[in-house]
Amino acid sequence: MADLSMIQYVLIGLTFVWSGFVRSGLGFGGAVLSLPFLLLIHNDPLVYLPIISVHLLVFSSLTIAMNNRSGSNAGRPAGGTVDWRYLGRILAIMIVPKLIGVFGLITLPNTIMSVIIFTIVAVYSLSYLLNRPFRSNSRALDTVFLMLGGYISGTSLIGAPLIIAVAAQHLKKEQLRDTLFALWFILVTIKMAAFIYVGVDLQLIHHTWLLPCAAIGHIIGLRAHARILKAETPVFFRVLGGVLLTISAVGLWQGVVVE
Repeated sequence: MADLSMIQYVLIGLTFVWSGFVRSGLGFGGAVLSLPFLLLIHNDPLVYLPIISVHLLVFSSLTIAMNNRSGSNAGRPAGGTVDWRYLGRILAIMIVPKLIGVFGLITLPNTIMSVIIFTIVAVYSLSYLLNRPFRSNSRALDTVFLMLGGYISGTSLIGAPLIIAVAAQHLKKEQLRDTLFALWFILVTIKMAAFIYVGVDLQLIHHTWLLPCAAIGHIIGLRAHARILKAETPVFFRVLGGVLLTISAVGLWQGVVVE
């Protein structure tokens, strides 16, 4: 990101504030709801994915630790806020597709990877617009969704909606967000190991200013978490879906037509 303008840096910082807010507010979506904006600012997924990965590792572990620390048992489900048994079951299904996805990310050209990301986000945005989020109603479909979610997570860190379509039906409400955080932590650790192994630039210098940006959004999101879960406003997700669909359409046009 050395050759970017000041306006681009400001926009990237604001997008990471948004990313932190979404991640802590919803428990997912920090990548899927920020990558389209980031790729329009600077079209290179491998610049942003290491940064998003580190942010997720930091804030997911902090949130789980805070919610399970001694002396904070009020309203906490028995056994803690993470369902480790269920986490192990879905990881067993997702691990191989996850590794295949990581390999695909490393080998595919940036332009192709960007088109894939924008296409996936466009599909997600339509589900928000139509107020028909992905649902799973059978064990076989659960497995398909988890495998697809694992693969997409391996390629671009945006497989959360498919994974949540399964997890939300099998986890207690009080354990959903933190169990997802634990899952993201494990999946992102695998991706980070792959980045380091193949020598991907982790953009360490940019963590000094983007981590505080994400922290601001994270704090705001923590405060909004309870209200967002209770409200579950369809209008919010429809507006969000419309914005994402527009951004994805522009991104696809740039990737396919311009280039």
